[in-house]
Amino acid sequence: MKNINFTRKYLTKICLLAILSLFSISNVFANEEHGEEKFNPGSLILHHVADSHEWHFATIGHTHITLPLPVILYSSDKGLEVFSSGNFHNDTHTFDDYKLNEHDHIESLSGRSFKDFSITKNVASLFISAILLLVVFTTVSAGYKKNPKGAPKGIQSAFEPIIVFVRDEIAKPNIGAKHEKFLPYLLTVFFFIWFNNLLGLMPGGANLTGNISVTFVLAVFTFILTTINGNKSYWGHIFNTPGVPWWLKIPVPLMPVIEFIGIFTKPFSLMIRLFANITAGHIIILSLLGLIFIFQSYTVGAVSSIFVVLMSFMELLVAFVQAYVFTLLSSMYLGSAVEEHHHEEGHGGHH
Repeated sequence: MKNINFTRKYLTKICLLAILSLFSISNVFANEEHGEEKFNPGSLILHHVADSHEWHFATIGHTHITLPLPVILYSSDKGLEVFSSGNFHNDTHTFDDYKLNEHDHIESLSGRSFKDFSITKNVASLFISAILLLVVFTTVSAGYKKNPKGAPKGIQSAFEPIIVFVRDEIAKPNIGAKHEKFLPYLLTVFFFIWFNNLLGLMPGGANLTGNISVTFVLAVFTFILTTINGNKSYWGHIFNTPGVPWWLKIPVPLMPVIEFIGIFTKPFSLMIRLFANITAGHIIILSLLGLIFIFQSYTVGAVSSIFVVLMSFMELLVAFVQAYVFTLLSSMYLGSAVEEHHHEEGHGGHH
């Protein structure tokens, strides 16, 4: 009975989150539709999935609730310049010698070169998620230190099953005896992706894991760890693949070239998979909402709203699945790098 009440409690919260997200996004579309400019769903959708120099939370009537973020620029002649992005909120979107163009990029009116270190929406979201992860897992760690042999309590009891799942179902089967060495990285990647996927579904949330720069860095981390931990067997399988005819390795090194290219295509697939799936989810939901204001029909509105709610629930599942897939593939790549191969030609590796 206790478990049923616990499940109902969290299902209610998820439903409220989905409805609140629907209302928040619909309000933005409605405001654009009643504005002076013609409703353009394409540009609006791209604006909401892209990075920005301000954080837009909601739209009430014709009032946009936004938080201007700090602009940090450095040039050799002017040095360090720091000011609020709210200074661009004018008819020309200019301030001093700078202009915020239609792609939300800052450019110099005089053509000067400068470096942009601004705190954008995605950067701010990155800081928030990092702080959230530190707070949550510092609390979990303190619980283990305080009561190492007792039953977990509070937030510790909520995250322990997931930590054990990553260890026992992802790290151990794919890496083997050396899994403890890579477990901190795998746990960090899993929870970082999962937390940011969920934060991106909240009203006004940033599309951090749908930013290809973020997924690129995560993939590079996996690539670096795999490369520096690759043992003799790993590199031997790449440059002298066992069981392959000699004429595919010596006269024309076809297999070594293919295997070497695979070193880079694996992290590339990690980067694209996470970026594409998270961005596609946001675009589908926003596109379904856009249909309401394109057709201006009660029937289309009702059907689209139902599909939006269903997609919102599906995205909650996708948020977990994408974190799981990225962590699983990273562990497989790490496992192939540290695995000791014996009698490869006769038995082959377990991968």
